[in-house]
Amino acid sequence: MSRRIATSWGSQLPQLLRLHPGTASRLPAASATSYHLVANPWLPCSPSSQRRLLSASPALRKKSGKSNLSNARSDSSPPVNNAHMATPTDDAFDLSTMESSILRAMERLTHDLSELRAGGRFNPAHLEKLKVTLKPSGSALDAKEKYPLGDIALVIPKGRVVHVATGDEEYIKPLMTAIQASPYSLAPQPPTLDAPLTITVPIPPPTGESRKKALESAKTAETTALQAIQNARATHQKKLRALDVDKKVRPDDVKKAKNLMDETAKKGQDEVKKIVAGARTVFESL
Repeated sequence: MSRRIATSWGSQLPQLLRLHPGTASRLPAASATSYHLVANPWLPCSPSSQRRLLSASPALRKKSGKSNLSNARSDSSPPVNNAHMATPTDDAFDLSTMESSILRAMERLTHDLSELRAGGRFNPAHLEKLKVTLKPSGSALDAKEKYPLGDIALVIPKGRVVHVATGDEEYIKPLMTAIQASPYSLAPQPPTLDAPLTITVPIPPPTGESRKKALESAKTAETTALQAIQNARATHQKKLRALDVDKKVRPDDVKKAKNLMDETAKKGQDEVKKIVAGARTVFESL
């Protein structure tokens, strides 16, 4: 229906203008221009004008103000560096080096005590370090070389015995000789028909003498660990002394840093004594 009305109105418009010739001349120029530009749904449109025109509306932006301008950043703004620069006071309270030294001392202590486990009973790991004398194939008669037992054989602890398995029958005799000549009073048994490449080594039970040696070795390991902690404390103490003499740190901060240093050293020493006491209890109970 709207199309018919628009068509009728378009056909009658020229006649109205002819009946009133002064009408068009009295129309303002702006109105005439507006008449042709306004998309009136009641007027017919040419095929080209039926295309939809997309208008570019301006994007809405926040009203500028002093607060927004102060927070705005341009491409030329310098980067903000929030990195914290260490001060002499920070160095005074930095115990990372001392703590690392204490940790290494404890690791060494636990390793040494593990070598003395079972109250001085033989540690199968000692077998892997034994030197085995071998004669290389194709060499002269007097040419011999020594290799760690762990390089030519596999040490397998199993209960009260240790199995030494190799992949070459020629290694059996040199292995037997090296085990018998060790300072651990071992009596290796030759391979059997069921296991022709495996040597069986019974583990001797701990004796009073072996327990005594284990306790003495534990005491030595404890002394070594405590000395390492004391050395770490002395190193940090020297740094605090230098900062104090150069007046780079306030006396109150130096005192607090010393107290923290002493607390850290004491904790490390107490932990060492606790570890050794536990090992001594195990040694004495066997």
